[in-house]
Amino acid sequence: MKNRTSDLIVGAVVLAVIVTLLASLAWVQQSDFGQRRNEVVARVRDVGNARVGNAVVIRGVIAGRLQAIELAPAGWVHVRMKLDRSMEMPPNAVVLLNESSLFGEWQAMILERSALPADVTVRQQIAEATGERNVLAGASLPGIGKLTAVAGQIAGDVASVAARVQVAFDDQAARELRSSIRNVADLSTVLSTTVRAHASDLDTVAVQLRAAVTSLNKTAANAQRMAEQLDASATSGEVRKVVDNIAVASVDLRRATLQVRELVEKFTATQGRLDSFLANGDSVLKKVNSGQGSLGLLVNDPSLYRRSDSLMVQLNALVADIKANPGRYVRLRIF
Repeated sequence: MKNRTSDLIVGAVVLAVIVTLLASLAWVQQSDFGQRRNEVVARVRDVGNARVGNAVVIRGVIAGRLQAIELAPAGWVHVRMKLDRSMEMPPNAVVLLNESSLFGEWQAMILERSALPADVTVRQQIAEATGERNVLAGASLPGIGKLTAVAGQIAGDVASVAARVQVAFDDQAARELRSSIRNVADLSTVLSTTVRAHASDLDTVAVQLRAAVTSLNKTAANAQRMAEQLDASATSGEVRKVVDNIAVASVDLRRATLQVRELVEKFTATQGRLDSFLANGDSVLKKVNSGQGSLGLLVNDPSLYRRSDSLMVQLNALVADIKANPGRYVRLRIF
């Protein structure tokens, strides 16, 4: 009887230890029993130090855990997350992996695309990860380690610059700087003396400038009055009359243009006829000059001229003889 009791106690203790171990393992792996979960997948280029079991945060509230991290084709990493069904996903959601504390703990934050930080690298990662169906675009922020390394590099660069400055700024540079300061002080003294000497000139310039400003104000007032008069003229209809007169003048100018065009066309036709007449006259003159036709022979034959001259002499002698002796040629009988 005692042996059976001891065996039951040992069995109960072993069973309790096994249950405790299983519960601890489930708690470590963030296993959920009896809870309804939604699975969400995001793809990123690098998960940083994110691990399975890290929290998934929506609007500052833990909404689930990272379930798995898997390598995907084309250099991507798929991050699977289990979310409570009661959690509502934000519209146009994206995933941002970042550190949640200074002790190296990471989290996956689901937020709207418009709420992303103003970081060019993060936005570029989100843009590259967008496109796969049923998969959220994701990006990762650098961890404390990377920031510390970058800060160390910056500190090294600052130390290098400081060393170079120390090398450049030696005793001679200090003396030159003192000399420059002394020269600046001397220049300031000279400028002060110059200003005192030309203070009256500055007053004169100020008076002239004030007069110029007054003249400019008067000119502006005159321009305003002219604008008001122009506005009044436009209101009274004078500008309308001017516009009507310009319209009438435009009609007259158009009519005159048409008349000038008609005259040009008539002049063009007359010029054509004149060119034809001149061409014909040139042809006739060429024929006359070459001796063609009666007129050409008359113009170019000198013998005809001489005969005509002798004929005229004879006619003159005949007329003189008729005048002297009319009875020889005319006989008058009266019956």
